[in-house]
Amino acid sequence: MIRIETKQLPSALLQYRVWLIGFFQALLIFASLVLAWLLRFDFSLPYRGLLLSAAPLLIVIRLVAIGRFRLLHGWWRYTGVSDVLDILKAIALGSVVFLFVMRFVLRVNAFPKTIYVLEAVLSMGLLAGVRLFSRVLTESARGVAASHKKVMLIGSGMAAQMVIREIKRSQNSYEVVGCVDDDRSKFGIKIQGVPVIGSVDQLPALLAARRVDEILIAVPSATGTQMQRFVEVCEQTGAKFKTVPELRDIITGQKSIREFRDVRLEDLLGREPVEIDLEAVREKIAGRVALVTGAAGSIGSELCRQILEYGPAGLVCLDQSETGIFFLQQELSKFRGSSQIIFCVADVGDQERLRKVFAEHSPEIVFHAAAYKHVPVMERNVQVALKNNVFALLNLLEIAERGGCESFVVISSDKAVNPTSIMGATKRIGELIIGCRPTNGMRCVSVRFGNVLGSHGSVVPVFQEQLRTGQTLTITHPEIKRFFMTGPEAVSLVLQAFAIGNHRDILVLDMGEPVRIRDLARTLIRLSGKSEREVGITFTGLREGEKLTEELFYETEEIHPTPFEKIKRTRSPLHGWSLLQRHLAELRISMCVDGAEAVRRKIKEIVPGYSYQSEDFPKEHASRSAPAILEHTAGRR
Repeated sequence: MIRIETKQLPSALLQYRVWLIGFFQALLIFASLVLAWLLRFDFSLPYRGLLLSAAPLLIVIRLVAIGRFRLLHGWWRYTGVSDVLDILKAIALGSVVFLFVMRFVLRVNAFPKTIYVLEAVLSMGLLAGVRLFSRVLTESARGVAASHKKVMLIGSGMAAQMVIREIKRSQNSYEVVGCVDDDRSKFGIKIQGVPVIGSVDQLPALLAARRVDEILIAVPSATGTQMQRFVEVCEQTGAKFKTVPELRDIITGQKSIREFRDVRLEDLLGREPVEIDLEAVREKIAGRVALVTGAAGSIGSELCRQILEYGPAGLVCLDQSETGIFFLQQELSKFRGSSQIIFCVADVGDQERLRKVFAEHSPEIVFHAAAYKHVPVMERNVQVALKNNVFALLNLLEIAERGGCESFVVISSDKAVNPTSIMGATKRIGELIIGCRPTNGMRCVSVRFGNVLGSHGSVVPVFQEQLRTGQTLTITHPEIKRFFMTGPEAVSLVLQAFAIGNHRDILVLDMGEPVRIRDLARTLIRLSGKSEREVGITFTGLREGEKLTEELFYETEEIHPTPFEKIKRTRSPLHGWSLLQRHLAELRISMCVDGAEAVRRKIKEIVPGYSYQSEDFPKEHASRSAPAILEHTAGRR
């Protein structure tokens, strides 16, 4: 036997409800009598004594008849055809009784006969009409409520209040049913009328007991660690989840609190995004001509977009990819401002082309983002890597200095620290060039940072493509880790380095702890709405030139603070340019020899920290006798 439990109203409240419904229907009956009298006597009220004396009797008779047909319950939102028929029966029974009492019991023959009919018709119309109107309103409200998404909020602070207020004000498709918060002192209180019903960890149990279509994470200031926890809890519920925009976007007015978005990978970095004050950048860029090499790449294109916001007199976008420049031109053409934008298809290794560009446009600032970055590819193209990442840099520095350039910023990598790849070694040589090369007034700064989330060819887009096509995610090693930063963070660091860096500085962003790639893959799987069992992860082994963990500093580098807490300053050697020049000349000659071994040997002399596997030149026998001046600084870390 199945027992269905229903909540019963307390008897006192139920009795009160019956009396209230009865009183309301009595008013309708009296109104019908008065309206019938008005219609009968051309909207005048003669014989008022007769009207008032008959009214109580009529009301009592009708209420008894209504009660006889169980029409005093008041559940009018369920009114149907049967209820209308019952009203008709009750009216007919009441009219017959009223006529009998008035004519044969009380012998009141002066009561107008037409009133018996008119009052009955009007009472029927009013009593049935209010019930049908109540049902229409209820069904309409129920339809609106059904179209609303039932949402639960994580958080009960100022952001949650703003979300609830905006949802109520805009009357959109959301209906907030409750909030959860880890602050137990808030349990039971109401935020804009919405109750705080439990903690974040209780969310799965709470949603199991009620229908919720979506979860909104209303904690715009959440750290990466907190966001990871929120996502894990949301995934346990099986419900969809979104988050509000970042706090800085809300404060600056760039986005509204109600512009909910999906949780992004950068929300889960495990650290707070680095906020950098770029006001000093405006002073140094406004009214000047800037040149960006590698302008069509991930970092280069973002640099172009950001630079234009600071009002340069001109922006020269240079890249060897004609297709990349085409799409960049399409995008930047939407920019409305006084800045002149020039698009140049050119190879940074083409000295003659670069000289013409500098002679024609006279850039005062250079952001050098044109470099080959893919480790396994460069391991098989050693000479090309050197030509582009080292010798093109040398040529560009010389041309920029002769062209009157004031500031030169080159983008380096954490792979330049104790490199195990050609790509990392060439980046380190670039840092050494910036640190050793004397200039005639041109300020040169290096920027060293980690992997950029979502950049072309990086691990995240690869994983996303594998997920999209239903492939197993491939990782080289279960313990491989990398430092990650967002695109805006990377560009902010480059611009900040330009603003605060001194000549020969290497500026490094504090990126927190390195992220395990396996954890990154698992997070992407979760965000895709799948499970690790469905997708699968395969380990393929470290690729050539790849190492398990990256480093941000050499042990011999002296680290100094900057005005910005999250940015550190270090320097390459201040002496040894003539020695480095000689090594670079020999390195250029080694490129003419067949095979990469001679090149690797020479790189090892320039960068003693460089290590690689070779049958002819085993790692354990790597020479440490190269001139120490190239890797030495005055202090220790």
